[in-house]
This record gives sequence, C-alpha cells and structure tokens, in this order.
Amino acid sequence: MSNSRTVLCSLVICFVGGSTLADGIVNIYSSRHYDTDERLYSDFEAETGITINRIEGNADELIARMEAEGANSPADILLTVDASRTWRADQKGLYQPVDSPTLNAQIPTYLRHTAGHWFGFSQRARIIFYAKDRVEAPPQTYADLADPAYNGQVCMRSATNVYSQTLLSSVIANEGEEAATAWAKGLMENLARDPQGGDTDQLRGLVSGECDIAVSNTYYFARAIRRDVEGVSGAIDGIGWVFPNQSTTGTHVNVSTGGVAANAPNRENAIRFLEYLSSESAQKYFSEGNDEYPAVPGVGLSPSVAALGYFRSDTIALDTIAENTAKSQAIYNAVGFE
Repeated sequence: MSNSRTVLCSLVICFVGGSTLADGIVNIYSSRHYDTDERLYSDFEAETGITINRIEGNADELIARMEAEGANSPADILLTVDASRTWRADQKGLYQPVDSPTLNAQIPTYLRHTAGHWFGFSQRARIIFYAKDRVEAPPQTYADLADPAYNGQVCMRSATNVYSQTLLSSVIANEGEEAATAWAKGLMENLARDPQGGDTDQLRGLVSGECDIAVSNTYYFARAIRRDVEGVSGAIDGIGWVFPNQSTTGTHVNVSTGGVAANAPNRENAIRFLEYLSSESAQKYFSEGNDEYPAVPGVGLSPSVAALGYFRSDTIALDTIAENTAKSQAIYNAVGFE
C-alpha cells in the first residue's frame, strides 16, 4: 500500500483500524506510477477529508486482481494509462456507469465512455520528432512516415508496445484495414534500426544519429525540457517536432483514465474523486507535475508543455480505437513489424 495508514495482506486489502466499508475513504487501484501524483492525492485528502488508500501495479495485474476479487473487491476506482487496457477492463465488466453533470460538462465526449464507465483526465499526444540539421522537410502526417523518401530514417517502438498498437488502431479507424496494412509495411521499411526501447530511447536515437525521425509521446520530450534526462536534455535545441494530421484527422492521443469500479463500496467518494480530477487545480497539476496535456479544454499548460504548443486532437472515440488493438497487432505481425 502507498498510504501509510494501510497495510497490504496478500490478495485482500487490510486497513488498520477499520474496514473497507468505513465512511470517509476511497480505495484506488492505479497503474499510474508517477511519484508526482502524490500531490494529487494529498490535495484531495486535504480538500475533502476523505482518506485515499491505494494499490499500484501494472494495469493487467490490477484487472486480473479485480476479476479474482469479484463482488468482494474493495476497489472503488481503477486508474489506467492507456485506452486499450481501459477498454479491456470495461469488456470484463469492471466499471459501473456514472452520470455526473460535472464530468459530462468538463471532459470532452471523445475522451469519455458514452455511458460514463470511464473518463479521460490527461493526454499525451503521439507526435513526430526530427533532427533539425538532417531533416529539411519533416513528415507532416502519420502517413508520411511510410513515404519511401524517409527510408532508413525512422526510430519506432516495438509493435508489441501499446502506444504502437493504438497508433495503428487509429489509422485503422480513420483509413480502414487495407490502408493501415500498407502504412505498417511502409513504416517498417523506413526503420533506421530494429524497434527497441521506450519513447525516451527513440529521442536518444535522434541525438546519437541512429535515426533522423522518431515517434514519441509528448510528455517524454517535455520532461527533458523541465529536468535533466540523460541523452536528450543537452540536445533539445537540435530537435524539432510536428503535430501530425493537423489539416485532416488531428493528432492521435494516449490518455490516462479513471472509472468507478463495478462493486465499489464507496461509490459516492469515488465519484467525488473523479470529479476532483476534472477540476482546474488537478488538471493543471497533470501538466505541471507530469508534463501531460490536460483533458479539460482551456486549462493552462506548464512551461515545459507549453513549449511544445497546442494542437488539434483526433476526436474518434477512444473505445473505437481500443477495439482495433487486436487488429493492429495482427497487421504488424502480418507485415513482419516486430
């Protein structure tokens, strides 16, 4: 348990001095692993008097745990960091509908489930970075990444990574499976090296000269602006970026989401926490604390995120994109993209 007032007992949550049904608490299962989120939790506790008890782990482990616990699960909220696992949890019936006027007003339609099973609270745009001294005409769209003009220049994460899968899933949603297959094949042929590492490693590939173009989520680059990231921060001035598809479908985004658990013992407190996450103060902290874009329109950006600028998002419903994840993996496999 992250909270000092709790202890963890095997697959059951054991709370010191009380049960999970006590008033004034909310139990969160979170796959967000950012130390900076501590401020979000402590501010909520100070503002409401509601105690947060929290278990952190990867989303697949938390989903499996909630399934195993069934109706006896103490989870009030499940927080995830990508649409595909959010969709998977929803398909397993792990959320319940929430009709909150606050959330419905604050969170854009494409960033929330139609029946209120989950809501997106922060965004990371998946964009194109390039070496300014080696690329005079950088790609302007995702389709351009498959253009033979960029043969041998692109760094990309593995096809097994959820960010790669959801990006291709968005291509399927916007262009169809045939076009998506051609795109994946062309992209693979343009790779400068075998897919490897995380997003920061793609940016390091630009700096080292292994590649001229890289695909990464915005917050990895914004983080390198805000603080020292080895192999990236010292070369910021030499890296340019493009928000793809601004004149067509908009830029693909990954999101962190939260939903009220199907068997939440503290439902009202859970809703209150989600509403808090949509508040201006919490939304600003997603940007200031973790270099993410707020989900709520009009909220100011931190200097590191503002340095990248504003953009127009792809507004296809995230559920639609997540539903295509299995298809995207099949396409990557078919073209030999590892």
